[in-house]
Amino acid sequence: MAEVEQYEGAQDIEKKIEETRQRFKNEFLQDLSEKYDSRDVDRLQSDDALVEGYLTWRMYVVEDTLKMIDESLQWRKEYGVNDLTESIIPKWMFETGAVYLHGYDKEGNKLFWFKVKLHVKDAKTILDKKKYIAFWLERYAKKEPGMPLTVVFDMAESGLSNIDMEFVKYIINCFKVYYPKFLSKMIIVDMPWIMNAAWKIVKSWLGPEAISKLKFASKAEIQTFIDPEYLPPHMGGTDPFKYSYPPLPDDDFQTPICDNGPIVSEDETESKESEMEVKDALESSFNSEVAVKPKKVNFLEDSLRAEDNDKVDTNARIKGARKPLTTFKGPLLDVSPAEELSFGSGETEKKCLIILSNVTKNQVAFKVRTTAPEKYRVKPSSSCCEPGASIDIVVSLHGGSQASPQDRFLVMAAEMDNVASQELAQFWKEVPKTKVMEHRLRCHVLESAKPTVSPLRDSPVETGGSGQLELNTMLMRVMACNSRLEQKLNTCLWVQKVLIGLVLVLVVLNLLCLFLLGTSQQPS
Repeated sequence: MAEVEQYEGAQDIEKKIEETRQRFKNEFLQDLSEKYDSRDVDRLQSDDALVEGYLTWRMYVVEDTLKMIDESLQWRKEYGVNDLTESIIPKWMFETGAVYLHGYDKEGNKLFWFKVKLHVKDAKTILDKKKYIAFWLERYAKKEPGMPLTVVFDMAESGLSNIDMEFVKYIINCFKVYYPKFLSKMIIVDMPWIMNAAWKIVKSWLGPEAISKLKFASKAEIQTFIDPEYLPPHMGGTDPFKYSYPPLPDDDFQTPICDNGPIVSEDETESKESEMEVKDALESSFNSEVAVKPKKVNFLEDSLRAEDNDKVDTNARIKGARKPLTTFKGPLLDVSPAEELSFGSGETEKKCLIILSNVTKNQVAFKVRTTAPEKYRVKPSSSCCEPGASIDIVVSLHGGSQASPQDRFLVMAAEMDNVASQELAQFWKEVPKTKVMEHRLRCHVLESAKPTVSPLRDSPVETGGSGQLELNTMLMRVMACNSRLEQKLNTCLWVQKVLIGLVLVLVVLNLLCLFLLGTSQQPS
């Protein structure tokens, strides 16, 4: 029965998506005014998740969704969001460190930091600042599509001179209109009491759909949302990170090792990759009793030899690994799963499978990196894939390590032109970054008390989809009703204060009249 409801719910959403696209085409694309960037229009017509994001944020009311899409796409065209690069943004903005992405909250959402004390209101630079915010949001949206952000306003040492209400309203609109479903939470940390009035105005801008996402926290309370490892020392954290530019801060991806051994740093990784490949080859040859000498990667020979060796233990290696159910279609490789690896605490939940499929006519080199190399073992962590072939990569938790939502994996791939004479380590040093495909995977931690749920993130409706959607709709309506009641209450309080003031004025006037009457009736 639940499956039937899921199916019907999915069909309803598909109809809404199609209706939204058709009406947008008929009502907003009829004129030739070039209001929108054609790339955004094409994406709207092909990306179901994008349209569903707008629909969800507008309670599946198509009329409201169309207005939101129109406003969002016009903004993207006005600010040239699709073409924003580091070179377009003034360098001094990056150097200030007032805005940057770094770390994760307890739910695994990326942290978007705003150092309020570093912001100074200036009408001459407001446009560049707005583009600067759009640059960061678009950069993250392309790297981790579908993953929300937690915005942190660090109010330490800030004052009224640092508050620019126009700029704050723009930031609110970015999450309210331009990037639907992008906001996980907005945390205001250590706010001075003098700014209470300003943030009450901000609260009204958020609207009922996002009002519950606004959190106020002191230094002692911030660890409710973020672990100390991602908090700066002045918030009671232990994060040694200090912003500097260049380069832009990003996830600290490192190459995981296949077997027990020392964890190498990012700098050491590149120089030791070749050595690690040799180690894998030697161990594989020992297990299969076939002698393989470390040498340059000649895939015409080595792939056949490696295939013979791997056939002996492939089934044993992937046994017990969680198989992916979704696929990301990339220009060089199809990556399964599309978004996340699911780990649990049970013995059968500590292995996951990544399947890479070569969709090109050339051989493709790949390597897998992670932000937590001490936790995971990846085999193979670096190799190549023949045209039309697939490779199974086993990712397993090492020892008693536990997966965390903050953990990330990065799959890198590049076509190899002259495969006969290239070593993998040397190839990765020389390949231009523009030719490297990157795809990020996050970790999902399964709850041990509940039965395992397949990570079907591509499905628009999760388990109990229609019931959950109905519950969410009711909650949103309750919040909207509460917001309206709060506004009416504030209005009543204001009117009450005005009436009290008028009564006091009338009392004073009455007393004054009595006094004048009394003095006028006295005999001279």
